[in-house]
Formats: sequence, C-alpha cells, structure tokens
Amino acid sequence: MVTALKLVVAVVAGLLVMLLVAGQLGLLKGRPPTDLGVRNGRLKAPSKTPNSVSSQAGLYPDNPQRAYADIAPLNLLGSDPNNSMRRLAAVLQATPGCVLVTHEPGYLYAQCTTRWLKFTDDVEFYLDETAGVIQVRSASRLGSKDFGVNRARVEALRARFAQAASTPMALPDR
Repeated sequence: MVTALKLVVAVVAGLLVMLLVAGQLGLLKGRPPTDLGVRNGRLKAPSKTPNSVSSQAGLYPDNPQRAYADIAPLNLLGSDPNNSMRRLAAVLQATPGCVLVTHEPGYLYAQCTTRWLKFTDDVEFYLDETAGVIQVRSASRLGSKDFGVNRARVEALRARFAQAASTPMALPDR
C-alpha cells in the first residue's frame, strides 16, 4: 500500500514537472488569433467554452457562454476618452506579464502570459464613444476552461485603471 502511494506521488510529481518544463519552453502559449479587432462596433464574440469574458457578451445572444462571459465595460476617466485610452495603455504596459501589442486610437490589444506555465491570453479594449465606455474582451488561447483567470485579470486591470484616475501621469501624445 505504501509503495503504491509512493508510486502515485512520484508519477504526479513527474507530470507536474513535465507541465512546468513545457510551459517554460513556450509549448503552452498557443497561437495568436487572426480575427481580433473591432468590426462594426464589436469585439470578437466570447468563446463557446468557459474561458473568456466580454463586456459585449450580450450582443451575442446565441453564444452558449454568454452568461459566463458577461463582464462590465470600463468606465472612462474624466471627459477625455483619448486620455482614458492612454492611461489604460500605461496600466497595461506596467502590468507584469502583459505586452501591449497594438496601440491605436480607440483600440488596444495586449497579450498576457501567466508566470509559471506561460499560458498566453489575448486582451482587447475598444473605446466605445457612443456608449461612453471602454469595451473589453479577454480570452484564453488554450483549454476549454480558464478557472476565472480572465475575469480576475480584467477586474484587477479595472481597479488599477480606476486608481490611475487619481494618479498624476506624464502622458505621451498619440
């Protein structure tokens, strides 16, 4: 009995080490989607599995994960929407594991990588001036579940972004 338990522990430990090595070698990062961006005022639909969040989930009523994916958009900081996007870009650039890939007027795209296993998720922000908010979508590239990681990331970014409203910051012109 003790020998069988030792064998199980050894196998599990070995699998965990292999998973960690695979992550460190970049084998778990997945490929960037080719269909991101804003089309007709919309970000890409939420995933059909529980591994994404979107403030525009309600625009996709047939999506089976609409309720799981639903998250609030970010509120603008002050009266200048472009200033809000610049501050959000600064928050993304200062976030460990996040790389700001696209910084365009009204649109930001970042890739966020987990520390140990190096899973990479895609995070998009769209300045929806009509609604007066910043729409957000965050989705895992791999796996059918995210165990709440994308929601937690967006909420952490939301908190840091709101905090940026009261923090003086030198903003570059864009």
